[in-house]
Amino acid sequence: MSEQTTETETSEPEEVEPEQTDETGDEQTEEEPETFPAEYVAKLRDESAKYRTRAQRTDELANRLHTALVAATGRLADPDDLPYDEAHLDDADALSTAIDELLIRKPHLASRRVSGDVGQGASASGDTVDLAGMLRSRA
Repeated sequence: MSEQTTETETSEPEEVEPEQTDETGDEQTEEEPETFPAEYVAKLRDESAKYRTRAQRTDELANRLHTALVAATGRLADPDDLPYDEAHLDDADALSTAIDELLIRKPHLASRRVSGDVGQGASASGDTVDLAGMLRSRA
């Protein structure tokens, strides 16, 4: 009797898996049936891809608009120096403030305008060129 008792105490009880049933109470098989038809899933994926493409195009256009608005101010040498912010598209004051803050932190980004005579380009000289006079002066 003592041998049987030790045998049953040392052996582990078998685990019994509960049977899986669906909402109706029927037993489910190992392979679950498709929830949606493949055509419907493909249609949903195509529609989602279309919306992602449209959203990406909208983001690109918003970035181009932001760059154009910054360039229109003429205050920055490169309009891409100001990072994109959606608030700049709707509020001109926010855009101006952002440019001011950027120029305070990094004044070298401001646009520069050359003024005066820098010795290049067309000159407004009324004199005619005297080649003979030039040769005589160097001789």
